[in-house]
This record gives sequence, C-alpha cells and structure tokens, in this order.
Amino acid sequence: MTRPEQRRGIFLLGGLFLLLFALSLLVGRFPTAGFLFPGDLLRDPLSLRVFLRLRLPRVLSASLLGAALAASGCAFQMLFRNPLVEPGFLGVSQGAAFGAALAILLFPRLPGGVQLSAVLFSLGGLFLSYRVASSIRFGGWVIRMVISGLAVSALFTSGVGVLKYMADPLSQLQEMTFWMLGGLAGTTWQTTLSMLLLSLPALVVLYLFRWRLNILSLDDLTSFSMGADPFRERMLLLVAASVATAGVTAAAGIVGWVGLLVPHAARRVFGAEGSLSLPASMLLGAVMLLVCDGIARALLPFEIPLGILTSLLGAGLFILLLSSGQVRFRR
Repeated sequence: MTRPEQRRGIFLLGGLFLLLFALSLLVGRFPTAGFLFPGDLLRDPLSLRVFLRLRLPRVLSASLLGAALAASGCAFQMLFRNPLVEPGFLGVSQGAAFGAALAILLFPRLPGGVQLSAVLFSLGGLFLSYRVASSIRFGGWVIRMVISGLAVSALFTSGVGVLKYMADPLSQLQEMTFWMLGGLAGTTWQTTLSMLLLSLPALVVLYLFRWRLNILSLDDLTSFSMGADPFRERMLLLVAASVATAGVTAAAGIVGWVGLLVPHAARRVFGAEGSLSLPASMLLGAVMLLVCDGIARALLPFEIPLGILTSLLGAGLFILLLSSGQVRFRR
C-alpha cells in the first residue's frame, strides 16, 4: 500500500468510526425494540434523557477506552521491539486491579475510591517496574524492563488473590470479580470525565510523538546518532502510555486483548511506521470497543461483561494471525 493509499485508508477508518459512533448512540435495550430512532428524541422526553445521560457518555467512554488501550499497546510493542507486549506489560493493569480490590475491601463507601485507588496503584506499578529495572545489573534497557514488568505484575496478581481471600464472599468478592471482568455498565458523565482527565492528555502526547516511535525502536546508539535522546523519550512515551491505560482501566476495569490485537491489525494494513500505525490503532481500537459494547448491551436481556467479549473476539482473531504467520514487524 502506497502512502497516499495509507492516508486514504486512515480517512476511511475515521469515517467508519463516526458511523459506528452514531449507530451506537441509537442501539440499546431501551426502547423495547432495541433501537432508538432520532425522531423519538424530539417526541419523548424519556428517550432524550436516556440519550443524553446514558448513551452519550457510555459511547464516548467506549471510544476512549478502545483508543487508549490500542495506542498504548502500539507504543509498548514498538518501544520494546516485541509484538507480544500489551498495556498491562509493566504492571499497570495488574496494579489497577490491586488498587480497585483494595478500595473495595477497605473503603467500600468512599465516593470515587475505587477509581482513585486503581489509578494510584497502576502508576505505582509503572514506578516500581522502573525502580526494579534500575537495580538490575545485567542486560540492556529492554530486557531489564521486561524482567521487572513480569515480576511486578506477578506481585500485584498475588496481592489480588490475597485480597479476594479476605473479602466477604457475599458482597465484596462479587464486586471485585465483576470489576475485573471489565465493562461500562453504569457509566455516567462523571465516569467519562474521569477517564478524559488522565487519558486524553496522555493520548495527545503519544500522538504528537508518533513520528519518534520508529527511531526509538532502534538500539540506543543508532537512535542517538539520529538525534534522539533514547532514555528520556522512551520514558516519556512509556509514562504517557501507562497513564492512558490507567485512566481508562480505573473506570472500566480490566478489558484485555485490545492493546495486543489491534496494533497487529493496524500494522498489517498500514505498515509499521508509527506516524500511521499509531493513529490507525487508535481508530481501530475505538471501532472494536464500539462494536463489542453494542453487543454487550443489546444482544441479551442482561448485559455481558465487556472484558469477556474482547477476550473472546481478540483471542480468536489473534489465533488466526498466528496461524497465518503475520505476527511480525515490517520495516
């Protein structure tokens, strides 16, 4: 695909996103037909309230969730030169899960306590991974961050298991389990604004530095010779990717496979150049989450946890990618 064709593909993908965004605003369990017609908004005050207070913030949150996870996954995979890493790679998602479980156990009545604790511990996971990597005396920067990220993720996962064991099985354990399944049920404007507060500035940083991703995916000596400051720029992008993940994970719970699968699909269609693959990943991630969220709230009489759908769809498509031999970077 030539560069003009790639740019046209980005615009077409943007058009698909806008179309799905508009359709998602009309799909749901209200009214009983499952589809809200635009004329209903003018005739029925209840339909208008549902549209403004429930549908619009939820669709915005789903779009931001998909874009943040996919952009973070794209950045992680290019910076670590590893196509199998994802946004929770440095303990960010696991830290958020531990923080949410801790707040459910200790501060169940604190308004916004679950989201705040999830954000703090997800960023703490990134900081701890960096400190552990700094103390390792062998290997390059990439291998040290890989080792430390695995260790910190395992530490937080064990902590979540301990908190589940301590939780009340009739209330707290159920809330922990439901949060970790991921989903946007009960999303309000407050939820959407809390996601925007952290994730949107981080996404702006990733987008502005998308041109540097290819340079930073090279070894340090080559990156430095091309005018980059490898350590500082990589840390900036890692922090931005982790903050974007933390902001949406704190509100939506653990939604897996988006950050792993979507960047592969974007690179397969648009190539590995970060200036195109990162915005393509953002749009594809938003499209995927809009589709999954629409299915989650409209397919059955009860709502399906979003994390289940993304894992089912993501794992199936990833198996197809693996069997076709397409999981690789194209230079």
